[in-house]
Amino acid sequence: MPGRQQSPSRDDHPFHETSRSAGALRMSDPRRYVVVGGGLAGLAASVWLAEAGKQVTLLERRARLGGRTQAMWVGEVEDRPDNGQHVLATGYEHMIRYLTSIGSQDYLEFPHHGALRWPGGRTVIMHTKGFRALRTLMGAHPDASPLDRLRAVRATLRLGRQALRQPPDLADITTDQWLRRVGMPAKAREAVWDWLALGIAAEPVERESAKIFADVVATAIRLGTRERRAVTIGYPTVDLDTLLIDGAKRVFDKFGVDVRYRTVARRVVIESGAVVGVQLADGSRIPADAVICAVPNSRIGGLLDDLPEHSEIYAAADKLGHTPIVSTNLYLDRPLRTKAAMEALIGGTGVIDEVFDRQRMHRRSADGTWLYCLTTSGAYEQINRGNEEIIREQVALLRRYYPEAAQARVVHAHVVKMAQATFSQVVGLDGLRPDQRTSVPTLMLAGDWTSTDWSATMESAVQSAAKAVAALLELPPV
Repeated sequence: MPGRQQSPSRDDHPFHETSRSAGALRMSDPRRYVVVGGGLAGLAASVWLAEAGKQVTLLERRARLGGRTQAMWVGEVEDRPDNGQHVLATGYEHMIRYLTSIGSQDYLEFPHHGALRWPGGRTVIMHTKGFRALRTLMGAHPDASPLDRLRAVRATLRLGRQALRQPPDLADITTDQWLRRVGMPAKAREAVWDWLALGIAAEPVERESAKIFADVVATAIRLGTRERRAVTIGYPTVDLDTLLIDGAKRVFDKFGVDVRYRTVARRVVIESGAVVGVQLADGSRIPADAVICAVPNSRIGGLLDDLPEHSEIYAAADKLGHTPIVSTNLYLDRPLRTKAAMEALIGGTGVIDEVFDRQRMHRRSADGTWLYCLTTSGAYEQINRGNEEIIREQVALLRRYYPEAAQARVVHAHVVKMAQATFSQVVGLDGLRPDQRTSVPTLMLAGDWTSTDWSATMESAVQSAAKAVAALLELPPV
């Protein structure tokens, strides 16, 4: 793809100091580390254990790595779109560390603006950096009156204070109720706050837990205060395989990580309070002295049967449930003339709808098709529809918002349904996310559904891996 930047040398990264003495570290630590799950949390955990000189085996039930973050080959157009558009924030410190470890940190772009678009094509630029970003949060609606904007400023300040010093009932109300309570004007909610909250938790604001949203707002405020810059939104300039997986494979090759595909783990074997192995579906056992279970909450059942607190973890995993996301990759025969690479459609179908201009994001050459990714979060109704119906719905949506789409022809369409895209983040689930540490010091949990500073994001998955690895590296020598 044009414009792709050259990956820097791995030796230039500060996180690779341990690699120079990896052989010596392996000799001093005979433990066998097994990571169950090759999604983002498992990849990060395996990379960082390998960098620390540990003997690592990674088990993945499928024939490829990446979990819920991967590219997909579409032969009809000979292209590799992602299985859903992912965005990142400048505050994703663990994610940036992981990308640095695998040499792909330069494949990110943090633009100065996005766009809010209303039916008919009316567009407002949404700034994501500096003081203009604050102005966006406090009054981006084109029809907002001066009084609306003043009320939005007051409500935003109140929202920030309550995010940092949370009222005790915040876990018991929805984001919709919270926004009403702080007095957020309707136009400010329509332009920014409702879709921002839904984008963070992938749940409609009428269902989403106010505490989930407040925790993320608080994290952003603390990061912004610490780093003296606002947390801004960006995106990859390459496909997800190139961003997240290819570099990890190079690390595995360098450090001798044993990656086993199509290997289904059934149970972590614990004897006398210590991990001794991982039982596989085929009846065999892989010896292990330490294990990180980096699987989604939907896959944890059975793996921890030997752990004393397994019933509590299983119950939490079940209660956390799932939230669906549907992504539609539309290859059109003409450009839509977007104002920004990321555009939010306001007043659409009642759920968050975003259009990502992959031509801009990946600096794709115009070869007769223009790729646009439409993402619908909290897609409880859409997930049960047929692909053709989804395509018709999304094309009709584009034609409501983009005049150029009126005559556009769909060259090809590719629908990705993820019924279990994230764990559910609705009212009543606060405090359920388990810690990475368990009662067995050599058994850790990882995944975005475990306890972190973020909601169900890539940063949450990678932060959980960082916590799990750090805890294992604290173990006394054997």
